[in-house]
Amino acid sequence: MKIGGLQKTSLLDYPDNVSAIVWTVGCNFHCPFCYNKDIVEGKTGLISEEEIFVFLEKRKGLIEGLVITGGEPLMQEGITDFCEKVKKLGYLIKIDTNGMYPEKLQELVDKKLVDYIAMDVKAPKKKYNDLSGVKADIKKIQGSIDIIRKSGVDYEFKTTFIPEFLTQKDIVEIGEWLKGSKRFYIQQFKNDVPMISSEMSAIKPYSRDEILDTLEKVKTFFEFCNVRGI
Repeated sequence: MKIGGLQKTSLLDYPDNVSAIVWTVGCNFHCPFCYNKDIVEGKTGLISEEEIFVFLEKRKGLIEGLVITGGEPLMQEGITDFCEKVKKLGYLIKIDTNGMYPEKLQELVDKKLVDYIAMDVKAPKKKYNDLSGVKADIKKIQGSIDIIRKSGVDYEFKTTFIPEFLTQKDIVEIGEWLKGSKRFYIQQFKNDVPMISSEMSAIKPYSRDEILDTLEKVKTFFEFCNVRGI
């Protein structure tokens, strides 16, 4: 596992649980709005697995879960072994994924190595390449969506709502695509942090009212639907 970052405590990233976060290095997507530029591009120092497990041993009883994010965690060759070791320590595991590795996701589900899955749904199908920055395989995206919904594992889908890239109509189209899912979040776009594309900083985020109005248009598609970051 190539790990480029560790946050020792978070009250926000794993719903209803105190967690730590590790960031894996590298990603198969090149989303222009990605906030983890150095992690994605491998421009960060590495933290050894040994250091992570020493930390987790010491934090037993103080934190409940580990969030594995990136980058894209499921592209890491050692992800299964890493999760097995984390589970042996008694921790819950949340995985963040872009959905391009359905086979690896299915393996983690089958081996009961993941307790919460958060998948970024970048855009409606017709715009996926624009938001992912690469030629995305929609069959793999759909495969991951299907696995998550059938897994019995707690989960959420989420979309960052970016002006000039996504309209309210696009969010409604995503809602129709994911209709019947357990949770969906509309995430506010932030332009005040370094992103993969420096041009993104010139884009003004949607207003609170615009995002809340969009929420009203899609919330009936899901068991639970809300916004983040406003």
